[in-house]
Amino acid sequence: MTVSLVLVIVMSAMYACAVYLLLERSLTRVLLGFLLAGNATNLLILIMVGEAGLAPIFDPEIAPDEYTDPLPQALILTAIVITFAVSSFLLALIYRSWRLANVDDVSDDADDLALRGGAVLIEAEETAPEASTTDFPLDLEERR
Repeated sequence: MTVSLVLVIVMSAMYACAVYLLLERSLTRVLLGFLLAGNATNLLILIMVGEAGLAPIFDPEIAPDEYTDPLPQALILTAIVITFAVSSFLLALIYRSWRLANVDDVSDDADDLALRGGAVLIEAEETAPEASTTDFPLDLEERR
């Protein structure tokens, strides 16, 4: 089995660009990074398959070593479906973010910044709801 060095370098570059894009704040760049990671994964599976062979249809006259393993092809199809599903979900998030706030960037949350700095902003009064938004009782004593 021979592995093309060019394909390995292209796959590595695709993974490197995908990780760089996934760490950005823009949701569109995150989507592009995820698509690159999905394509790099497909290329990785394709590289690991090995040499091309005959179709995996059984013929008693042909030696079993000449057949191609169908499992990597099934894995690539599964990876394509998963990439499509997650990218469509990311597209829905991007569309919703754009329609609601007209921004594509993810902003910092005040509580996250406080935790990063070592301070805790959560107080007892803020965590207790003053008015319930549901009709269900909050604890067991109210149910009786």
